[in-house]
Amino acid sequence: MLSDILPTGFECGVLNGKVQPGGSVAIVGAGPIGLAALLTAQFYSPAEIIMIDIDDNRLATAMRFGATHAINSGAEDATAALQRLTAGRGADTVIEAVGIPATFELCQELLAPGGIIANIGVHGIKADLHLERLWSQNISITTRLVDTVSTPTLLRTVMAKKVDPKQLIIHRFSLADALAAYDVFGRAAETHALKVLITP
Repeated sequence: MLSDILPTGFECGVLNGKVQPGGSVAIVGAGPIGLAALLTAQFYSPAEIIMIDIDDNRLATAMRFGATHAINSGAEDATAALQRLTAGRGADTVIEAVGIPATFELCQELLAPGGIIANIGVHGIKADLHLERLWSQNISITTRLVDTVSTPTLLRTVMAKKVDPKQLIIHRFSLADALAAYDVFGRAAETHALKVLITP
């Protein structure tokens, strides 16, 4: 958790996204990385953390982890829902934690003027940037490969019990059951898996 999940969410999402006290944050993708961004965004006391995903179970988990609102983008218009929650302004920080064209484009729709899109997702194919709409909005887009510079800080935070990364571990398996563990992880929507722990 401290070598990858938490520093990725924190460095590439929260720090690059310049999350601020009283600000609004939208996190697109409630998988382990998006949830790590949610957990660490709370260090900066934003007024709103809005989680967006198509999986109701992961959205419920996000609410337990401290999200103020959850939007199922498969069931409703996420842009319209977020606009209602932010009085038509959009989110100051939008964190992309999926890595597909549709979610990157959604992030552009959710962003407030002057806001920041912090891209965490690993994009394997091209995604469109809508400068025809955004050129006058004074936005920033950040990308970053995690370098774990934040791991010592996160370790101290975990030791002080300010954040509990064990919440992300939903299933535990012995090494002898590694194939079953991969099966559970491969069917995450059905099994509700987040992180699967294999112990020797």
